[in-house]
Amino acid sequence: MFNALIVNKDEESGKTNAAVTHIGLDDLPDGEVTVAVDYSTVNYKDGLCIGPGGGLVRKYPHVPGIDFSGTVESSDDARYKPGDKVVLTGWRVGEAHWGGYTQKARVKADWLVPLPDGLDTRAAMAVGTAGFTAMLSVMALEDHGMTKGDGPVLVTGAAGGVGSVATAILANLGYEVAGVTGRPESADYLKSLGATQIVAREEINETVKRPLESEIWAGCVDAVGGAMLARVLGQMKYGASVAAVGLAGGAGLPATVIPFLLRGVNLLGIDSVMQPYDNRVRAWQRLASDLPMDKLEAMIRPATLSDLPQLGADILKGQVQGRILVDVNA
Repeated sequence: MFNALIVNKDEESGKTNAAVTHIGLDDLPDGEVTVAVDYSTVNYKDGLCIGPGGGLVRKYPHVPGIDFSGTVESSDDARYKPGDKVVLTGWRVGEAHWGGYTQKARVKADWLVPLPDGLDTRAAMAVGTAGFTAMLSVMALEDHGMTKGDGPVLVTGAAGGVGSVATAILANLGYEVAGVTGRPESADYLKSLGATQIVAREEINETVKRPLESEIWAGCVDAVGGAMLARVLGQMKYGASVAAVGLAGGAGLPATVIPFLLRGVNLLGIDSVMQPYDNRVRAWQRLASDLPMDKLEAMIRPATLSDLPQLGADILKGQVQGRILVDVNA
């Protein structure tokens, strides 16, 4: 028997309840690989799945946790053998399929990625889905021509999970980073990650009537969406790109096509869930080489399975800074 965070739903009231529960191997879903989980994290989707579900959870009882790292315990797939260190992000694990808030998980082999040299299971989940998404964003911006020396790169929602890692990666690569935050107390934290400029959220969160403003940003990692993304599009330099990774500010986009037509601005959608295997491997290799581990360590807040119901509620309220590292065996 082992521990897992099980979410149950009362069909009459529609209310959910999450609690750490003892389960066995026979309770796990089908899959080719059984993993002894070491660590997981807390993401916005996890908050939804721990709580009301947000339409993501298909059936109950459910084990949330959209990512995890650990050691292969048994495998029916030739690509993995007992003792291999692996990481999993995406594929709707933790949403439609049981996830990482458990001491053992059983998943499809296709969903796993071998850990690259330079990352252990703890570091992999300090990175987690948020850091993986941040790296995909940086890669997309560079693939579309962003280079050092072009000017400052904007990171919105900079104190959150994706924003924190994006800020650290960009600064480590030599980019000038401007971090947007609505929490003044986060300024020192962002500067410690390498941000050279702090932009108050209220300065950039309102739509303007002008479809174009002065050209400011050479690139942007946007975790906010909504009115802020619309405003940022009008401030991008000619030919620059925005990597859209989130919608903390809303799913709407009150923008015009003018930045695309007159400045050749690119809006790049970043999906980490169904990302092809080869690009996953490339991103994890880049994380091992380009993310400064000392900066990563400064982002970490430790947690256990029993902390998750409260942390799930906190992240939905925007009250989580940096990276929550869940030691499922603590």
